[in-house]
Amino acid sequence: MTEGIRARGPRSSSVNSVPLILDIEDFKGDFSFDALFGNLVNDLLPSFLDEEADSGDGHGNIAGVDGLTNGHLRGQSAPLSSAPFFPEVDGLLSLFKDACKELVDLRKQVDGRLNTLKKEVSTQDSKHRKTLTEIEKGVDGLFESFARLDGRISSVGQTAAKIGDHLQSADAQRETASQTIDLIKYLMEFNGSPGDLMELSALFSDDSRVAEAASIAQKLRSFAEEDIGRQGAGTAAGNATPGRGLEVAVANLQDYCNELENRLLSRFDAASQRRDLSTMSECAKILSQFNRGTSAMQHYVATRPMFIDVEVMNSDIRLVLGDHGSQPSPSNVARGLSALYKEITDTVRKEAATITAVFPTPNEVMAILVQRVLEQRVTGILDKILAKPSLMSPPPVQEGGLLLYLRMLAVAYERTQELAKDLRAVGCGDLDVEDLTESLFSSHKDEYPEHEQASLKQLYQAKMEELRAESQQVSESSGTIGRSKGASISSSLQQISVTVVTEFVRWNEEAITRCTLFSSQPATLAANVKAIFTCLLDQVSIYITEGLERARDSLSEAAALRERFVLGTSVSRRVAAAAASAAEAAAAAGESSFKSFMVAVQRCGSSVAIVQQYFANTISRLLLPVDGAHAASCEEMSTALSKAEAAAYKGLQQCIETVMAEVDRLLSSEQKSTDYRSPDDGIASDHRPTNACIRVVAYLSRVLESAFTALEGLNKQAFLTELGNRLEKLLLTHWQKFTFNPSGGLRLKRDLNEYVGFVKSFGAPSVDEKFELLGIIANVFIVAPDSLPTLFEGSPSIRKDAQRFIQLREDYKSAKLATKLSSLWPSLS
Repeated sequence: MTEGIRARGPRSSSVNSVPLILDIEDFKGDFSFDALFGNLVNDLLPSFLDEEADSGDGHGNIAGVDGLTNGHLRGQSAPLSSAPFFPEVDGLLSLFKDACKELVDLRKQVDGRLNTLKKEVSTQDSKHRKTLTEIEKGVDGLFESFARLDGRISSVGQTAAKIGDHLQSADAQRETASQTIDLIKYLMEFNGSPGDLMELSALFSDDSRVAEAASIAQKLRSFAEEDIGRQGAGTAAGNATPGRGLEVAVANLQDYCNELENRLLSRFDAASQRRDLSTMSECAKILSQFNRGTSAMQHYVATRPMFIDVEVMNSDIRLVLGDHGSQPSPSNVARGLSALYKEITDTVRKEAATITAVFPTPNEVMAILVQRVLEQRVTGILDKILAKPSLMSPPPVQEGGLLLYLRMLAVAYERTQELAKDLRAVGCGDLDVEDLTESLFSSHKDEYPEHEQASLKQLYQAKMEELRAESQQVSESSGTIGRSKGASISSSLQQISVTVVTEFVRWNEEAITRCTLFSSQPATLAANVKAIFTCLLDQVSIYITEGLERARDSLSEAAALRERFVLGTSVSRRVAAAAASAAEAAAAAGESSFKSFMVAVQRCGSSVAIVQQYFANTISRLLLPVDGAHAASCEEMSTALSKAEAAAYKGLQQCIETVMAEVDRLLSSEQKSTDYRSPDDGIASDHRPTNACIRVVAYLSRVLESAFTALEGLNKQAFLTELGNRLEKLLLTHWQKFTFNPSGGLRLKRDLNEYVGFVKSFGAPSVDEKFELLGIIANVFIVAPDSLPTLFEGSPSIRKDAQRFIQLREDYKSAKLATKLSSLWPSLS
């Protein structure tokens, strides 16, 4: 309703206007009460407003409007007229009453219509429910009909499927029967006369139907052989019935199959010469029916030029070994094998492309081809390279020895392993190319450990012969020399060399590298590494032990020289002078031998350190994965080096003996009786060390310089401690040969200061303590006799040595010191 509800009658401003007639249709749609009310009063209110507006136009203002706000007057601007202020009120009231009546009537009409509609809806709802019930029953019946129809359809479908299966089976049986009839006919043809293939059907001679003929021939042959087999089984069971078998058919079929196979192979060869891959593929597919095509595969591989061309084999040998008569080197062989194996890989890769295009099972052909390459071409060149030497009479070192064979073996093995990987990448079917490659070297690897150890021994023997030859050559070139000098020179020529030991280690390291290459299993690797490392231990042990023994021999020769020139007391002056000169020469030889032995000890220590470092860096990591292997090798290393340690210990003892002998000689020859008993002639005492002391300290400083350099750690400490203790005992013994007065005692104190200062460089606390006690004991020559009892009150442990020194006092008897001391120290009397 867009314009509201309007009265059905003429417009009038009077109260008695025609009542408004409302239509029920006006309340449909978008109903608005405001619109209803507005449309009811719009016919009356506009006339009232228009009249008020017209009455106010001539007075300048609208008194009626301005003066009335919300039904109240706001001023006294104009007097009220006597006419009604809102004349349309009566009309509006009448209109509202009429509208109410009509609305009541309309409500009644609507209620009546609603009741009528309710009855009609109830009636229709009942009819609808009844209809729905009937429809549901009909739908249920329809579903049942569909279910029966579906069952019928399924049954019909199954029947049709069975009929189809029967028809298919019948067709297959018919086809089989037809084929069987044909096969029986063909079988009867083959079961005719033995060797008679002339009466066969045209199928077996038609070149265009070779594939069909081959298939039928194989079927006939299989059937005939099975029939013969069944007859044989029946005969063995005693159920055989006499009758002719299919032996003739089998023989004729075999002949025909052989003839057909040869014919196909000839056609295959002809097509191969023309590079007609299509014909080759066709022949290979037909030939695959004969023993799965094995003959065709083998025939193809066998006819490859690299297997039948002699020039190819000769070219391989020239490429790897060089010109005939030349001595091949491992590096040249490595380059030659790399080039040869690259050529082989390229050739196999080209053949692989042809094989893939021709054969229905290319992987099987590739397996045959790669196997033939390794077993024929590679084995042929390996046999030329690897001539296994005899361990009983190995080739001389000048011709390479066993080492040349081992190096060739390592090079060939590495390059062949690389070839196997390349061939695997190209393709070799199910062939285990790595295992086949290993088998090529199995005979060499089985005896490898023995050859490696024999090679190391051969190298060691050759090196020792070389060193002996060099030593002999230098000795001969030096001419005839004196005995003492000769001993020294001989020792220096055969001195231990760290360079030689380093060479031993280098040999062993190279052998370990080969051992790692040839030993794939950890246990086998550990066993071989242990054996090879044991060779190094034996070599180093023997070499350094012999070097130490040679140095000890020099010490022994020097000792023999000293003993030779020990003279008695009653000799002439000329003999004594000659003996003294010879003794000086023997001393020089002893000093030289001492220094040579110290150099040997130093180099021995360096050599052992090199071996230990090599063991820690290389051998240990190879032995650790196997339980017990590392500990066993450590034990062997300790045992092997113990021999050298024993020789070094004995030599160091000889060195101490040599030094002590020379010190004793210097003291005996240089120490004068007046050194410690100077005459009381008023001349000031000499406070310098005695000449014997100076000579001894100078000698010790000079000779022990090499010991300080050669020895280290506990070895150095033990050696110097022993030397210091021996020196202390020797000095005690030496001084007991002299008589001391007070000035001599001061001279002795000066000597002791020199000795004490020197032995402090040993770094041996026990030696320092002994020499300090000697300084205390020397005081017995300086103090007055009455002061002797109090001299050792704080050191009772040295009273016994002190008593022996007191007896050396010049006034020992005159002062009656023996009586005094016996009363004070009764335990020492």
